Amino acid sequence: MLRAILALTALFPATAFAATPRPLPAPLAIDAKISEAMATTKAKGLAIAVIDDGKVAYVHSYGVRNAAGDPLQTDTVMYGASLTKTVFAYSVMKLVDQGKINLDTPIADDLDKPLVEYDTEAIYRGKYGPYKDLAGDPRWKLITPRHVLTHSTGFANFWWREPDEKLHIHFDPGSRYAYSGEGLILLQFAIENGRKDRGLSIDMGQFAQANVFQPLGMTRTSLMWRDDFRPNLADGFNDKGEVVEHDERSKVRVAGSMDTTIDDLSKFVAALVSGQGLSKASRAEITKPQLKITTANQFPPFAPELPADQQRKDLYAGLGVVVFDGPQGHGFFKGGHDGQTANTMVCLEASRRCVLILSNDVRSEAAFADLVAFILGDSGVPYDWEYGDYVGKS
Repeated sequence: MLRAILALTALFPATAFAATPRPLPAPLAIDAKISEAMATTKAKGLAIAVIDDGKVAYVHSYGVRNAAGDPLQTDTVMYGASLTKTVFAYSVMKLVDQGKINLDTPIADDLDKPLVEYDTEAIYRGKYGPYKDLAGDPRWKLITPRHVLTHSTGFANFWWREPDEKLHIHFDPGSRYAYSGEGLILLQFAIENGRKDRGLSIDMGQFAQANVFQPLGMTRTSLMWRDDFRPNLADGFNDKGEVVEHDERSKVRVAGSMDTTIDDLSKFVAALVSGQGLSKASRAEITKPQLKITTANQFPPFAPELPADQQRKDLYAGLGVVVFDGPQGHGFFKGGHDGQTANTMVCLEASRRCVLILSNDVRSEAAFADLVAFILGDSGVPYDWEYGDYVGKS
């Protein structure tokens, strides 16, 4: 018997005997679980998509989209929040494939003049950061796209959250993880105002539309407000159940301006987990462990680093996502939140399975870990690190 097993092992690699993923719950079971979660959290609206083997397997919406009680539908436009960051990372890797961006070339090299000489407030009406604030700190010259997409620029989440409302670099770029939407805005600035002889000066809203949304059939997604969204639009509900009107964002801000639908974004997540639209090398960069995460929680961004023996060993920044290893192998995830929005995306590489949840009620977030586990099983997604005891905007 042992000889037979050894013979089979020689003929077939160990991966051939990898456990087959357990069956996904039936749609009716998912519906019942979500109804239970919404009743428990009092959440008004939630939409879900399940991806299996890189394909959209189930999409459904529940509850209402506004105070009038209009139903939340799968084509209702919802706020993407910080899932915008993952779309931006994917878009940047499109630019890498086109030879217009190098992940490890300093952003300073792509500009016509020093970053600190741009008067962004006067010229761009606050769309970008106040880069003049960095004049006394030459470390801005070191920041690369990889630092941006791994949240290691050294910036606070946003400059206006600094006590003096100025932009600062808090640590050497690339040396540690600290969540920063401000970093992504810097890379957007370089892409949109960079050297034309290097193929830059690209409008990110238009680029994402032509290179991501249109190819994937995402007809109701945009990085800025469109008037045609209004007839079927989701308002939000805060932690008290009060209605908050949908913010019609008039500027593209890659840290979090995307409007989308569960129908649309499920197509993007399926493409991301299956590698559609990117070279094999660029897709691998997104979910490769890039930078060790050393804090107990994601927020606040400058939390002390844990001693090495207390750090989660598998927790790393990817590009626009956080990567981890769990009982089902390598995975990646990203959340998106504000006072009336709660979104999550969790994907497992081996089975190419994902759960995507968009909710227009921040209270639903309390049920995410249980919902994801119900659908995917024990994945090891580090929700305890993402949420902790801190309520913040990402």
